[in-house]
Amino acid sequence: MTILDRKRSFDHLSLLPGEVPFDIAEMFFSRTDERGVIQACNGVFRRVSGYEWAQMRGAPHKIVRHPDMPKGVFWLFWQVLKSGQPIGAYVKNRSADGRFYWVFAVAAPSNDGYVSVRLKPTSPLHGKVIALYEDLLADEQDGLTPEQSAGRLQQRIAEMGYTNYANFSSVALMTEMREQLSRTERSPESWQHRFLTMSDAIMQVQVETSEMLHAFRTIRTVPMNMRILASRLENAGGPISAISINYGAMLDEMTAWVHAFSHGKDSPFARIRDSIFTGQFLACAAALQVQMAQRFGRQTSSLTNDEIDVPGESARLRQQALDYRKRAAEALKVVELEAGNLARSVLDMNRYVTGLSSTRMMCKIESAALEDSGEALAGIVHQLDYCQQAIETHLARISEMNGLIQSNTAMLRATSQA
Repeated sequence: MTILDRKRSFDHLSLLPGEVPFDIAEMFFSRTDERGVIQACNGVFRRVSGYEWAQMRGAPHKIVRHPDMPKGVFWLFWQVLKSGQPIGAYVKNRSADGRFYWVFAVAAPSNDGYVSVRLKPTSPLHGKVIALYEDLLADEQDGLTPEQSAGRLQQRIAEMGYTNYANFSSVALMTEMREQLSRTERSPESWQHRFLTMSDAIMQVQVETSEMLHAFRTIRTVPMNMRILASRLENAGGPISAISINYGAMLDEMTAWVHAFSHGKDSPFARIRDSIFTGQFLACAAALQVQMAQRFGRQTSSLTNDEIDVPGESARLRQQALDYRKRAAEALKVVELEAGNLARSVLDMNRYVTGLSSTRMMCKIESAALEDSGEALAGIVHQLDYCQQAIETHLARISEMNGLIQSNTAMLRATSQA
């Protein structure tokens, strides 16, 4: 990036009083031991934090922790890291002179410690998180423990529309990376487009399944109304009663399938969704590691060889990126398997829909044969027509979205194996 480009990246970012300025294209790196004690860092971290290397080396990473940060965020942060998993979070830090700066941090276990790469957050989502942190901090000041605060954080994340914190951090990381590309006038890469397409598609599947269940609940009263009508017709109502029983049984089976597919933490839908967001997070994290390794030499030029092993740290980052990519590929295998199962299930559901259509036609025939009660049955048939059209539309959308997931998964898997 040229000096002019860097000037532009500053021009469109407004700084708050007391905020430390740094370029949107700059990235932070640090490595700690298992206790969180700093072992290595890059020049950007040193410059923005305002600490000399002699002050940072051997100091706990919380030397830059800002009092505005809720303890619950760090409680969750460390719980995930100690479980052996990477995590991403918005973090407000304090520099040596008392000013502040925000980063989106991606941290992960690495050998006998932890590695973190951080970028500048600039998306609207960051603003929402700032407001959320302010609420959490107020709750903590009223007596909420760090663990309780972490629970409140996850509750608020769910209220924002995210299933869990891991999925939220995946979306946040992708959002911040895309915002960085946009502000530096660079185009997203194809793998980013593919993951975004997949994440949008699986969330649309959730909408369609929810609305299809609503359609089932709406239509569920129809067989009951048919049986009531049949009882009034006495002997003439026998065929209608049989039709209602058959229709109700098919509705029960379809409803059971949709519910089993879409409900529960270990449902097929949850496995597809969580695997997509896991793969997306890992792919984004891998890209960050590679970017950091590429920029390491340029952004740590002020450090001497005895202060930091630049080739060694770069190699560590590249190795971690390779591990992230392998794990992302494993997540995509799960997506591929579950999406294939969903495609076959949709075919089964279409056979049920065909059965509903046949039953509906039988109702029309009976309606035409009845004289006095034909009009009442015709009204029921009209309701069946409306509800079945809704079911067919939702099922077609699920099939379409699943097709997008399958095609993009196949392309991502092919790319990862190339």
